[in-house]
Amino acid sequence: MNKISIENLLYNVEKPARYLGNELNSVHKEVHDKTIRYAFCFPDIYEIGMSHLGMKIMYYLLNNIDDIYCERVFAPAVDMEEEMKKHGIPLFGLESRQAITDFDFIGFTLQYELSYTNVINMLKLANVPIYSKDRNEEHPLVIFGGPCSYNSEPIADFADIIVLGEAEEVQIEIINLYREHIAKGYNKDLFLKSVAKIEGVYVPSFYEVKYNKDGTINSITPKIDDIPAKIKKRIIEDLDNAFYPEKVIVPYLDIVHDRVVLEIFRGCIRGCRFCQAGIVYRPVREKSPTRLSNLAQALLSSTGYEEISLSSLSTSDYSQLQEFVEKLIEKYSDDKIGISLPSLRLDNFSLELIKEIQKVRKTGLTFAPEAGSQRLRDVINKGLTEEDLINATEKAFASGWNNVKIYFMIGLPTETTEDLLGIKDLAFKVADIYYKTPKDQRGKGLNITVSTSTFIPKPFTPFQWEPQIKLEEIYKRQNLLKEEIKHRNITYNYHDAKTSYIEAVFARGDRKLSKALELAVDMGCKFDGWDEYFDFDRWMEIFEKTNIDPEFYVSRKREYDEVLPWDHIDVGINKEFLIRENEKAKKAEITPNCRANCSACGINQSFVGGIC
Repeated sequence: MNKISIENLLYNVEKPARYLGNELNSVHKEVHDKTIRYAFCFPDIYEIGMSHLGMKIMYYLLNNIDDIYCERVFAPAVDMEEEMKKHGIPLFGLESRQAITDFDFIGFTLQYELSYTNVINMLKLANVPIYSKDRNEEHPLVIFGGPCSYNSEPIADFADIIVLGEAEEVQIEIINLYREHIAKGYNKDLFLKSVAKIEGVYVPSFYEVKYNKDGTINSITPKIDDIPAKIKKRIIEDLDNAFYPEKVIVPYLDIVHDRVVLEIFRGCIRGCRFCQAGIVYRPVREKSPTRLSNLAQALLSSTGYEEISLSSLSTSDYSQLQEFVEKLIEKYSDDKIGISLPSLRLDNFSLELIKEIQKVRKTGLTFAPEAGSQRLRDVINKGLTEEDLINATEKAFASGWNNVKIYFMIGLPTETTEDLLGIKDLAFKVADIYYKTPKDQRGKGLNITVSTSTFIPKPFTPFQWEPQIKLEEIYKRQNLLKEEIKHRNITYNYHDAKTSYIEAVFARGDRKLSKALELAVDMGCKFDGWDEYFDFDRWMEIFEKTNIDPEFYVSRKREYDEVLPWDHIDVGINKEFLIRENEKAKKAEITPNCRANCSACGINQSFVGGIC
């Protein structure tokens, strides 16, 4: 394999450091005949992909094995893609600058439905046939993983293998099996039949989807013997002893999250009915403070970073958070190492802890009540009250904070105009609290940012059967809030409804959408999650040309007995539990968190470990 020369291209692009591949702590290996080459692809630009924790874990996990060489691949920015096409340069691994079409594996992490066009475009840039059926033994095996793999049906025809759940163990098992097949004469079909028996592995080509006349799914069944009818996700049972890198690559340019990231636990004890991650990442498994302290020391020493971020779905639910953070502050405050606590909840918000953290580096505060009324917060099982928000902001303003961000969703099931106006009322109450705070205590100049996103019914949530509200209704509700939220200290931002619409199509879609994705890339769609590149009218044209009605996926309420595109995937949660939660939502009934009371979701019957 020859090294590709890109030096002349870099003079013509913005941020050439994206493509150098020789950053501090990057891995470079000698390649020999038996080296297994793995391209870990992130379908977005360098700055976003380099912030992804999963890539950091898998990069070092695979490279710690002598005969595996894992390289990073990101979607080239538009200017770089143009230069590559102009000079006939295929997609390459950053470390070796060799074409990934000659690698053994091309793995994509699917973090966001609107990145699907980038996945296909990257395969095209690599000169790899986009459909699994068109690839033979001469081509790399294409693997998908990540949270979107729980319903990967819209993109399933492009994958040879889909990993469901946490990949650390299953990825090694796949490569070990591949090594065995290479030794005795590699045949792609025989390998896929073997790999399909590994728990957590889904081979879409071995499953047949039959449809009813109305377009709904009749059945999803295996086409061959000895593979499961339902594919069960994989988890890491012992998170404390699981692999975690003690160094990470330090980029030459600023990235989205430029700091040490400590993953403190996986899963979530909450049961927010709109939240897919809170369901599919169950059960909760924590890392010990001792393990985390050792990792913090190693990562700070190997990178020179000056901030530690404690990562999880709900950081304030870590059972030993107070003690652990106090120890970090005691150890690193003299070195001006900051501590970041994302994902704090209002009902267990510790101002004392935040005040200690802010002694090193002061930031704004972010809260997410999600809904404007108590009734609707109970519908979604948020488990927060208006009193929680009031108490938290009173404490914050009295301690000198003056920047607050508050996040909500619009279009939640059963939402009324009264619920919607509750968003304005809450924001105004927060502003009133600031002005009631004595001037000698509060910070100077209040800034409140209210942001709304559009509810998207996601697979494996109690709301998976619900429709998304119509585009016209989304605009109506956004405009109402724009008119109502007029305050000199409050800024109102809202997410583009059209991107939420397309996201809903692919979040809830089936295999019939593959032809739309193929045409979309041919028509120039890419970076659809970026406002400057997203083209809603073009997507509507694509759906029309491929005879797809997007409303079928977005705005249609589904019955409990309908076969859903993801029904052959087992995340360990009983469908009966999701139905119970959907019914409780209709009555605005709360389900306690997992530490307070077991809700019989089924995860304790499927997996060992965690709270269950």
